[in-house]
Amino acid sequence: MIKLENVYSGYNRTAIIKNIDLTFEEKSITTIIGKNGCGKTTLLRTASNLLKPFQGKVYIVDKDITDMPSKELAKKISFLPQIRSVPNISVYNLVMHGRYPYLGFSRTPQAEDKKIVADAIHKLNLEKLINKNIQQLSGGQRQKVYLAMVLAQDTDIVFLDEPTTYLDINHKLEILEIIKKLKQMGKTVVMVLHDLSNALSYSDRICLMEEGEIVIYDTPQAVYESREIDRVFDIVSAQVAAGEDGSKQYIFCLQ
Repeated sequence: MIKLENVYSGYNRTAIIKNIDLTFEEKSITTIIGKNGCGKTTLLRTASNLLKPFQGKVYIVDKDITDMPSKELAKKISFLPQIRSVPNISVYNLVMHGRYPYLGFSRTPQAEDKKIVADAIHKLNLEKLINKNIQQLSGGQRQKVYLAMVLAQDTDIVFLDEPTTYLDINHKLEILEIIKKLKQMGKTVVMVLHDLSNALSYSDRICLMEEGEIVIYDTPQAVYESREIDRVFDIVSAQVAAGEDGSKQYIFCLQ
């Protein structure tokens, strides 16, 4: 469990997020939404200890996150940023990178590490790509490899910053289904998404932000019914039935 208490955080002594009191529920998907510049990524980076808060505390199961050794923290939290360089490395070696927090001084993978990496590659159907250079892959394939690396890191908590950005619709939905599988594996997923429909459809909880503060943190249905999304984004939203199972989809248009 990740808990933030009275957190203020930002850059160059300027607070981007303010007065954040929030608990991310275990074994669920929470999506942070809001307009550009509202503090979504800052919240994600602060909750994962990549950014130190100016004020307040972040806890993992009652432990102050800032007091935890980096190697211990890397066994509990994984973070996949939106923007990253594309390394000159094979798929297999990149996925193995997820095991680094567990390796000894020699940095030599053991049989257990190799087994976990092979399992992550199998779960994401990447066997045919293991010897490929990641620079040769499409955006969707590359994102699956990064998720396999996260899977190999084997943390209880996974932070994802815009995991579907720049992907076509097929790869976008494939990545979202993989994220659902992470939850089914018992992981706590916290992500930032710009696509409001996908955020509402794939999440257990929605955290809507505005100007660095939390407007509402609740179930997708409660957030939709509050009409705060309409107000914050200056749009009109509608909910429609999407299938015989009673699932719903969301439509958004300008006022």
